Amino acid sequence: MKHTYHIHGMTCNGCRSHVEETLSKVAGVLKATVDLKKAEATIEMDKHLPIEVFQDALKNDGGRYSIHKLEARHQIKEEKKEKPKGMGTGTFYCPMHCEGDKTYNKPGDCPVCGMDLVEEQKIGSGTGQEWTCPMHPEVVKDEAGSCPICGMDLVPKANLSAEEKTYKKLLKKFWLAMAFTLPIFIIAMSEMLNNNPLYAVLEQKYWNWIQFALSIPVVFYATWMFFERAYKSIKTGNLNMFTLIGIGAGVAWLFSVVGMLFPNVFPAQFKTESGAVHVYFEAATVILTLVLLGQLLEARAHSKTNSAVKELLKLAPSKAVKVVDGEDVEVSIDSIVLHDILKVKPGDKIPVDGVITQGTASIDESMITGEPIPVDKSIGDKVSSGTINGNQAFLMKAEKIGSDTLLSQIIHMVNEASRSRAPIQKLADKISAYFVPIVVGVSILTFGVWAIWGPEPAYVYALVNAIAVLIIACPCALGLATPMSVMVGVGKGAQNGILIKNAEALERMDKVTTLIVDKTGTLTEGKPTVEKVGAFNSHFNDKEVLEYMVSLNANSEHPLAEAVVRYGKEQQVKGQNAQGFKAVTGKGVAAVINTKPVALGNTEMMAHAKAKITPEMQTEAKKYQQQGKTVSFLSVDEIVVGYVAIGDKIKATSKKAIKALQDQGVGVIMLTGDNHDTAQAVASELNLADFKAGMLPEDKLKEVERLQAKNEVVAMAGDGINDAPALAKSDVGIAMGTGTDVAIESAMITLVKGDLHGIVKAKRLSGAVMKNIKQNLFFALVYNALGVPVAAGVLFPFFGILLSPMIAALAMSFSSVSVITNALRLKNIKL
Repeated sequence: MKHTYHIHGMTCNGCRSHVEETLSKVAGVLKATVDLKKAEATIEMDKHLPIEVFQDALKNDGGRYSIHKLEARHQIKEEKKEKPKGMGTGTFYCPMHCEGDKTYNKPGDCPVCGMDLVEEQKIGSGTGQEWTCPMHPEVVKDEAGSCPICGMDLVPKANLSAEEKTYKKLLKKFWLAMAFTLPIFIIAMSEMLNNNPLYAVLEQKYWNWIQFALSIPVVFYATWMFFERAYKSIKTGNLNMFTLIGIGAGVAWLFSVVGMLFPNVFPAQFKTESGAVHVYFEAATVILTLVLLGQLLEARAHSKTNSAVKELLKLAPSKAVKVVDGEDVEVSIDSIVLHDILKVKPGDKIPVDGVITQGTASIDESMITGEPIPVDKSIGDKVSSGTINGNQAFLMKAEKIGSDTLLSQIIHMVNEASRSRAPIQKLADKISAYFVPIVVGVSILTFGVWAIWGPEPAYVYALVNAIAVLIIACPCALGLATPMSVMVGVGKGAQNGILIKNAEALERMDKVTTLIVDKTGTLTEGKPTVEKVGAFNSHFNDKEVLEYMVSLNANSEHPLAEAVVRYGKEQQVKGQNAQGFKAVTGKGVAAVINTKPVALGNTEMMAHAKAKITPEMQTEAKKYQQQGKTVSFLSVDEIVVGYVAIGDKIKATSKKAIKALQDQGVGVIMLTGDNHDTAQAVASELNLADFKAGMLPEDKLKEVERLQAKNEVVAMAGDGINDAPALAKSDVGIAMGTGTDVAIESAMITLVKGDLHGIVKAKRLSGAVMKNIKQNLFFALVYNALGVPVAAGVLFPFFGILLSPMIAALAMSFSSVSVITNALRLKNIKL
């Protein structure tokens, strides 16, 4: 017995494997196979098992995934799950992507690098807004109302994201650490004064005890997490920044405690005139407090790197007006199902993706396409969730809901791309693998060199410089260099209607030397219109020819087919029943109508249908083809009986975009399945010297391979199913967002508006991101290459310069922040 179910919540191949394993372990299951792309699970069982058994298995495994009957896949409602305290509204990931695109179910620190996990921004169920009673805060509800205890009106509760909670927690700890560190620092620095006034109050050894007492809240509360991370890193072998901080600050603090308790075990070099051992409580606490400051600034900066996604999230409305039996009813977004009729009032955000059924509108789509000019829409036009209606109300039918909406897909794609790794990051990964062990080795070597050859007190110099080496090294700056730039760049692209599937696409796009473009829907508007229907045979008139064409095209989704069907309706022509419909990719369509084989398409399709095109027919068709029109022939019972000429206006921005790309040194080639005359007319208007006509899908694929064999970096832009093979084979596949889902799935970059000028923007964006990444890598490498030797004391013999561990801690804390700040500059680039 075999059943197929829909799986909700999978985002990567790791998710697929995990769900497959979980379902396979269910008692009675013979085999479970999960398809990530289809989001489906096929389960073989020895006897029927109710779906609740599988639902319980996934729920007990953490509740991240859910299983549903296949027919309900488009009507899934996100059930509100009780999340662990502080979990926030999404999944969590490491900003350095130490384990690739792995995510975690709750906040904490990365098990590899120790950094705070970042919350993925996504659309949740409803708004996530909660309401509470000002008198009874324990009362929390999902909607407004009155308190069941005292009857007072409930007020909105301030829901903090995981990022904000982390920031507030770090801020609280930082101020506490400052409160205790500052007195320690003052006590320690007073030793530099002649006739230290503090010693008139208490002896130095007692001041050491005071410093020890003040350091305990700093070490064991405010910054204890650093030592926990350091211990975990050593235990797991994942040495990182916190390994160095833990060793450096820990050695300074422990040395001070031992020196205070057992001063006689230390040589005279470590003792002051009073006989007390010189302690380093101030170095340890100041280092830890400065590192905490760096973490605090990093947390604030991280929240800005994904601000683009946050802005997109704000577009998601929480309520909609549903028309029920002629009445307007306000409902939650989650209660909308497919085919519901919704009313969108002036100024409202469009709740879901759909099509206008009544009225007209002027829609502001700038938040998704990046274009500021409102778009006029009328009956039959599609509208997208999150876009804003103008000053006219209209009715729409819901066609895509929940995670299927364009806005949800954009947010999902941006999140996925932000967590992907660019090939250039391999350099940083290789260096990071050896970084910490090398730094620890340099620290030990520094101690040895200073202890043997350093000036008196040699051991003091050795200890201080060894600690400075450990503290100043910053593997995080190296690890953050690429991901931060990618995250900001991907977000910037999304705000301008450029959806980037992964970081590799950004790196490849910067290197593109040749761009291949399809004609229909890419260079042209993709909104073809019928300009002429004609008959070649005296046994058929124009109306009968159109009737056959409408009958054939009623089953096709091709833009040319839709144009013919639309024209047929305008001419009040009704189609007949077509049997055995078949679409021949790149050629045309065929079926059987009234027991006769009928075909419609180009010359190759006529050859396929064994129908001969006479020279007279070719001459008639050529008149339209030379004007840039597409001509399709109709054959009935293997005889060509008519034709249709279809025009498709060239996009206004195509010519300007091609010129801009050519100015950047990118060669542009047009490949089209249309005939040579039509292609020549379009190429001439666009000043394109290089084009090829009559191209089938396999021909486009071969052309991509031919150019790649010549060491060209090829980008392919298209919008149809026939473009999918070439899109997948090219170095960078670019899909028009107005095209088919297959083309979008095959591409690495999607242009929401479907405008060729988006490629120009994508090229500029990729160049800016790669430049920013190189700047970050250069800064991180140079910082560590110079900082570690200076901390080790290489300048001391020549200039007498030494680096205090406290200054080293300050420099280390701000190195990562500098990398993030540089990445944030990408938000201001003009595309």
